[in-house]
Amino acid sequence: MVAEAYRYITENRERFGEAVQTHVTISLYALLIAAAICIPLGVLCAKYSRLTAPVMGLFNSLRVIPSLAVLVILLPILGTGFTPALAALTLLACPPILINTYLGFRKVEPSVREAASAMGMGAGRLLRRVELPLAAPLMISGLKTAAVEVVASATLAAFIGGGGLGTFIINGLGLYNFPMLLVGALPVAALAVLMELVLSGLERYASKFQRI
Repeated sequence: MVAEAYRYITENRERFGEAVQTHVTISLYALLIAAAICIPLGVLCAKYSRLTAPVMGLFNSLRVIPSLAVLVILLPILGTGFTPALAALTLLACPPILINTYLGFRKVEPSVREAASAMGMGAGRLLRRVELPLAAPLMISGLKTAAVEVVASATLAAFIGGGGLGTFIINGLGLYNFPMLLVGALPVAALAVLMELVLSGLERYASKFQRI
């Protein structure tokens, strides 16, 4: 079956390339948007405890909603295609990024902040030079979790015409064509593993600041 899947890819390179591009694009956009929203929000929650309960409660509730259910909910509002799929994947990516950012900043020792302040660091410099490097490993860990979930769940975009590698999986299941199913499933698995490896490497690199 793998050989048949490979032959299908070689015979349909343009279609396969477009699907991979769409899958990667929608996944990266979702991660970037989620990070742009949730990293600042996680920092604010860590610094202002009154925000923690409502914000964390809201985003934790998103974790129990299946991605496919989110897609169905968004259909009447955003229609079909790329946009509702992007919105659903962004919501999926938000909780791990937010929670790990919050935990990363909360784990910074008060004594470290006090020492930095005693050296004359203002709030902005303290954030950039001390807190952010120390919180980075946990933040990257949250981003890694979100990335793997998003890459895997991006296959659902095909259900609403969003394209991507999920198209091959859905068509393969519908036609009982398992080589076609593998055309979608194997690259998705490879992309998820690649994201895991790249972000794990970044996490190890960022951890060096905690050993200094």
